[in-house]
Amino acid sequence: MSVDRANVVVVGAGIAGVACAVELTRAGVPVQVRERGHVCGGRMASKRFEGRPADIGAAYFTATDPDFVAVVEQWRAAGLVREWTDTFQAYDQSGQHDVPGPMRFAAPKGLRSLVEHLAGAVPVTVDRLVLSVDPGPAVDGESCAAVALAMPGPQAALLLAPALTAATQVVQAQHWSPSLAAVLRFPSRRWPDFRGAFVNDHPVLNLVCDDGDRRGDGAPVLVAHTVPEFAARHLAQPSGAGPAVEQAVRDLLGLPEQAVDVHVHRWTYAKPTSNTAGASHHLDADGIGLAGDAFGKPRVQSAWRSGRDLGRAIAARLG
Repeated sequence: MSVDRANVVVVGAGIAGVACAVELTRAGVPVQVRERGHVCGGRMASKRFEGRPADIGAAYFTATDPDFVAVVEQWRAAGLVREWTDTFQAYDQSGQHDVPGPMRFAAPKGLRSLVEHLAGAVPVTVDRLVLSVDPGPAVDGESCAAVALAMPGPQAALLLAPALTAATQVVQAQHWSPSLAAVLRFPSRRWPDFRGAFVNDHPVLNLVCDDGDRRGDGAPVLVAHTVPEFAARHLAQPSGAGPAVEQAVRDLLGLPEQAVDVHVHRWTYAKPTSNTAGASHHLDADGIGLAGDAFGKPRVQSAWRSGRDLGRAIAARLG
């Protein structure tokens, strides 16, 4: 697919990239979205196991921004989201206790279904690897009006030509931590009643979610997320971490049964640990834009807002 000089190219079809493309489309700006994976969704990822989806990226999302709340209402009207819980449990050295918080939303069909719904008629090309972004700007040697990179900074840095100094400085200032997400399918539900649990001061676990409760179908499935230090030791071969994650979950919840299947997904860049204060996105004189949850708190809402704001800024500049 060639790039037209009037087009904006969005690289990355997670929620930030799709939100950016939606705003450009609304403004009448021609846009192409290119995604290296087989599907859109980014870190709002879901994987099917025997036909049933399980979320292997973001565990849930919250909504406080009025504009994002309106998007959530559209998802709700389409039957794609449900209110899940406003109370998690916390496990620490003192035992376990309830932790109240904001309402957390879940998606019965997987969080990826929300990104797909948001994309709507936006042109997304999957299995499309972008190799270079050069001054001009140009994507893989073809000129365009602007480029929006909606991905973790270390991945964007691999695409940017050294001459694009402004964008390069921004992405090099980002820091990210890894995580592993393990989907554990059990013969039956034998764990205590809980929805999600923050696990504090643990050598392996950071978060455990009852996916059957989250999805609303009662399936005997748990999804565990690991701490960065544990993940970093297993990035080269994530499947090898499965037994240790399963044992940690069984010990935490006192489970008598072994899982019938454990699937481990690697997230090298799971969570931004630094953000660009005061900016929801980056757009420079070279026509290079950057968006994602690194420009705010590591939240789905932050990623959506970053992409939305970048799309509006690019549209305003093109006038």
